[in-house]
Amino acid sequence: MILNIVILALVTLERLVELWFARWNTNSLLAAGGHEVASGHYPLVVAVHAAWLATLWWLAPGQPVSVPLLALFALVEFGRIWVLSTLGRRWTTRIIVVPGETLINRGPYRFLNHPNYAVVIAEIALLPALFGLWLVALLFSLLNAAILAIRIREENAALGR
Repeated sequence: MILNIVILALVTLERLVELWFARWNTNSLLAAGGHEVASGHYPLVVAVHAAWLATLWWLAPGQPVSVPLLALFALVEFGRIWVLSTLGRRWTTRIIVVPGETLINRGPYRFLNHPNYAVVIAEIALLPALFGLWLVALLFSLLNAAILAIRIREENAALGR
């Protein structure tokens, strides 16, 4: 049970730090002349991610931990770090377009248009799965897929893809 709480605490802390980082970057991008696009779906993104974490805090303590899936989750987190470090000040949880900026085409963006979403897809499925919560993994994967369908369409349009 202690391992479960440590895992959940680390993921929750990571998300909170990322929200601070995203807010900082968003404010910087807006100050540089950027503008937000398609903000209407953002509350859904927040709601799904908050509900996912809350559900895990409710159901995961006391569940057995799959060490291989934990190792895979840790590997995915390195992918998250790679994405964030590649985007740097341009990473945010919102869609912010700054006129004159070009698309990033280095790091994981050499291989995928949306590597951050690939990481999120893996995280949403893997974290509940490593606690044996397969239905939670399926439910939130489906909810996340619905939101990402909107998000990716809007982001691609905003970025001229």
